[in-house]
Amino acid sequence: MADHRQSAREAIRTSGFFSDDRIASSKQFVNPEQPGYVGFANLPNQVHRKSVKKGFEFTLMVVGESGLGKSTLINSLFLTDLYPEREIPGAAEKIEQTVKIDASTVEIEERGVKLRLTVVDTPGYGDAINSKDCFKPILSYIDDQFERYFHDESGLNRRNIVDNRVHCCFYFISPYGHGLKPLDVEFMKALHHKVNIVPVIAKADTLTPKEVRALKARILEEIAQHGIKIYQMPDCDSDEDEDFKEQCRLLKAAVPFAVVGSNQMIEVKGKKVRGRLYPWGVVEVENPEHCDFIKLRTMLITHMQDLQEVTQDVHYENYRAAVALGHSGPAAVSAAKEGQGEEKDKILLEKEQELQRMQEMLARLQQQMQQQQTTQVAGANNVQSHHV
Repeated sequence: MADHRQSAREAIRTSGFFSDDRIASSKQFVNPEQPGYVGFANLPNQVHRKSVKKGFEFTLMVVGESGLGKSTLINSLFLTDLYPEREIPGAAEKIEQTVKIDASTVEIEERGVKLRLTVVDTPGYGDAINSKDCFKPILSYIDDQFERYFHDESGLNRRNIVDNRVHCCFYFISPYGHGLKPLDVEFMKALHHKVNIVPVIAKADTLTPKEVRALKARILEEIAQHGIKIYQMPDCDSDEDEDFKEQCRLLKAAVPFAVVGSNQMIEVKGKKVRGRLYPWGVVEVENPEHCDFIKLRTMLITHMQDLQEVTQDVHYENYRAAVALGHSGPAAVSAAKEGQGEEKDKILLEKEQELQRMQEMLARLQQQMQQQQTTQVAGANNVQSHHV
C-alpha cells in the first residue's frame, strides 16, 4: 500500500500539474486600490447596480374634468400610448356616468433602467350635474392602496412587495375659469394629507402669457387662502452646483405648471417637433417659452425619489398611526393628526413639569447657599468678638 501511494505521488509530480511553472502562470489576486485605501467609497456604486437590476416603481394619478387633455399629456410625458383601446363616452352617457378608477401599468426601459409606471386615471370626475361627492371613490382608492401595502408589509413574505401607493397626483385645472372652482378646493382639501398634489393648468395654449401669469397668481392665492398643502419641492443643498440651484428655482417659480400636450409631430424649420398647428403658428410642446411641459417633466423625473420618500415618511406614516389608534377609512388621517396633537401636548406637558422641577431645585440650592453664607458670617462675627 505504501509503494502504491509513493508511485501515485511520483506520477502527479512528474505530470506537472503542481509544477512551479503552472503556479507561476496562474492568476493571482491583486489589490487594485492604492495603499491606505479601504474601498467603502464604492458603496454607492453597489447600491446603483442593485437599484438598476431591481428596477423602479412609480404610481401617478391624474385627476380633472373630461376634455382637459389628461391622457394626451401623460402619453407626451412618457412617449408611450397608455390608452390604445379607450372608448370616449358620448354626452348622454356622461350625464349618468360615475367616477371610475382606471389603472394602467406599463414597463418602460431607458438606457438599461427599468421603470414600472402605473397611471391611475379617473374618468367621470366632475362630469355629473351633482359633483358633490365625486372625489369619494378616489379617496377610497388611495386608502385601499395604503391598506394593501400595510397588510403586505405585516405579512410573512416581505421581499417582493409591490408598491401601488399613489406617489403623485396631477390635478388638472381648467383654463377657462378665473381660478379654482369649488370642486377643485374641496378635492384638494380632502386629499392633500394623503397624496402629493401637483396643480397643472391644462390647455395653456388657450391663454396669452399675461393671462397665464395672472391665473397662476390667482390659483396660488386661493390655495394659500384655503390652507391647501400642495407638493413642495425640497431646497437645494449648499454643496450643489449653481446650475442645479437655478433649475430648482425656476421649477418652484413655475408652479402651477401651465402645460400643452400633443402626440403629433410637426416639421418646423426643417426639424420635427411635437406640437400643435394653428393658423397663426405652431405651439411647441417641448419649448419652455411656449409652455411648462419640459419643467413639469423635469420636476417629475428629478424629484421622483423625493415624491416616493414623502409618500412613505409622511402620508403612509399618518395612515399607520391612524391604524395604530384603531381608525381606518376617511377618518384615518384626521385621527392620526389628533393622536399626534395629543402626543405633542403630552410631551410639552412633561417638559413644563421638568422645567418646573428644575426651577424648584434651583431655588432650593440658592436658599441653601444663602443659609451657608449667613452661617459663615455669623461664625466670623463670633470669632471676632471672642478675640476682643
